Amino acid sequence: MKRILVSVTNDLITDQRVHKVCTTLTENNFEVLLIGRKLKNSQKINRKYNTTRMKLLFTSGFLFYAEYNLRLFIKLLFLKKDMLLANDLDTLFPNYLISKLFNKKLVFDSHELFSELPSIQGRYSQKVWRFLEKWLVPKQLYFYTVSDSIANWFNKNYDVKPLVIKNFPKYNESHFSESKDRYIIYQGALNNGRGLLALIEAMKLVEHIKLKIAGDGPFKSKIQEKINCCKVEEKVILLGNIEPEKLVTLTQNATLGISLEENLGLSYKYSLPNKLFDYIQAKTPVVATYLPEIKKVVETYKVGEIIDNHSPESIAKAINKVVKNGKLFYQLNLEIASKKLTWERQEEKLVSIFKLSK
Repeated sequence: MKRILVSVTNDLITDQRVHKVCTTLTENNFEVLLIGRKLKNSQKINRKYNTTRMKLLFTSGFLFYAEYNLRLFIKLLFLKKDMLLANDLDTLFPNYLISKLFNKKLVFDSHELFSELPSIQGRYSQKVWRFLEKWLVPKQLYFYTVSDSIANWFNKNYDVKPLVIKNFPKYNESHFSESKDRYIIYQGALNNGRGLLALIEAMKLVEHIKLKIAGDGPFKSKIQEKINCCKVEEKVILLGNIEPEKLVTLTQNATLGISLEENLGLSYKYSLPNKLFDYIQAKTPVVATYLPEIKKVVETYKVGEIIDNHSPESIAKAINKVVKNGKLFYQLNLEIASKKLTWERQEEKLVSIFKLSK
């Protein structure tokens, strides 16, 4: 049985894409070891495949990435391996060195345009990541990414042709449902660039429906301030992190789901957020941003409405339209989309990469 060492910089708990990849590989007779990092509040992890997490001195910034890459290199050096899977640019360098030292096949999964993330725009660190990207990406023979736009960007800039493996959820044969107490669901990290502040303002312009925000993150305090400022405490509910099983039920019973990513650089512009497909899989219509990849999905399958811009008025207009149409209006399209946009349809492409690279 071939052993694949898979590496990420997170603590493994919330990375659904990596979990799906590792599960699929395990089910196809590969031995998987997933390597991440352990944080102070990291939960226990129990998976079908092996996992290990490194305790680091630093948690962010240059020193974190330097420590992580050094520790990962040392770890990879002494572990049994047949293949390597690097997730994103921030794990690629040590994996590349090990692949050359041991003549092992390296597979690269680019979840986003890492060098174009808003958090590093205009900083010296962006130059470092761009250097690594320019040096390492053209050398990748086994390379896949999450969207057509990102694949086209890599092709245009580095003359490579990554395979596209979209981050669809597993098919869920759930029944179409809606709670009597109608509500909007937002699920995901509470970060800048998710349209959340404008969404809260928009709640002043919609009636007879609440907003439930399931997730946590650095933007939480600003969101709470905005809720207080807009005096919508009775209409907007912060739920914090929700267990996956409960989140599925919460999403299935919602009147609509929200995905309002802003254009904060190419990484956001070309993104295809998990939440969009989670809403569709839950048979819940969406109000979504006009960014190209997201807009293409919503308009192709006719599963919701697209905002014109990120003003509270535009967001409220789209919400009110979905509420007026009613959830049943979108049911047939959601049923069709939920059967097509599934992880099961991506698995064959994924497994073929690793079998080619045996």
